[in-house]
Amino acid sequence: MAILSNHKVAILTEEGFEQVELTSPKAALEAAGATVHVISPQSGKIKAWDKTNWGIEITVDKQLSEVSPEDYDALVLPGGVLNPDKLRQNKDAVAFVAAFLDEGKPVAAICHGPQVLIETGLINGRTLTSYPSLQTDLKNAGANWIDQEVVADRGLVTSRTPADLDAFNKKAIEEIAEGIHEEYQ
Repeated sequence: MAILSNHKVAILTEEGFEQVELTSPKAALEAAGATVHVISPQSGKIKAWDKTNWGIEITVDKQLSEVSPEDYDALVLPGGVLNPDKLRQNKDAVAFVAAFLDEGKPVAAICHGPQVLIETGLINGRTLTSYPSLQTDLKNAGANWIDQEVVADRGLVTSRTPADLDAFNKKAIEEIAEGIHEEYQ
C-alpha cells in the first residue's frame, strides 16, 4: 500500500505558476498514492510559466469556490512570480490557506509560494525558507528565514527553488503521512 493512499491533497494555484513546481510535486504525491486536485479561482485550464516563457496548460480539477479545506488532508503552494501574487490578493484563497495552518494540516510551499503564507498572518515564529528575494518580507511577517534546500516546521514545508524539488517532495510526503500536527489544535 502506498504511503499516502488515503490522503487527498490540494494544489492551490493561479495562472503563471512555475511549471515544474506544480508538475513535480503532483507526480511525486500521486506516486505515493495520494489523490491530488489542482484547485484554482479559475476554471478550465490555466497556463504555467516555464523558466522564461509561458509553458503548458493544466486542467483545473476544482474551482476554489467549490471546495473546502475540510475536503483535504494537505495543501501544496507552487511558486512562480505571477501565481502567488495573484493568490495573495484573493481573500478566499488566503482564507483557504489560513484554514490549513490553523488546523495544523501539512502545507508545502516552494519558491515564491510563501508569499501567500504572509497574507494569512500565521507565520510569526515559524521557521521557513523561500526564494531568496522573499526573505525580508518573510522576516517582516515574523518568520525565521533560513537558507536551506528544505525546511520543515511542524508540518509547514518550504523550499527555495526548482533545484530543491527532490528534497521538497520527499519532505512534503513525509509530513503529509504524519498528518495533523497536534500543537496547532
